[in-house]
Amino acid sequence: MSSMGADMQVQIAFAAPTRIWRQTLEVAAGTTVGQALAQSGFAQAFPEFTDQPLALGVYGERCDAGRVLQPGERVELYRPLVFDPLESRRRRAGHRRGKRPATR
Repeated sequence: MSSMGADMQVQIAFAAPTRIWRQTLEVAAGTTVGQALAQSGFAQAFPEFTDQPLALGVYGERCDAGRVLQPGERVELYRPLVFDPLESRRRRAGHRRGKRPATR
């Protein structure tokens, strides 16, 4: 990062299993998602997630670590799913069908 770039604020957000973790950072213009993540302290706060690459995004749109950030953007880290959402939906639908009274 160059000290010639104007400073800007960005946020880093992560939905941990037990809490929401957010950091607001002051970074230089031209900072990438990966650089902001490295500055955020995420690796120290969540060492259990550093051995596997997490998916990254900015405001819900997936991106890679090389994406250059704009002022005010929020970087999001996405944990892997622990269940298949489609299978979960099927189970809920089946459960609801089983509770309905018989129609005449």
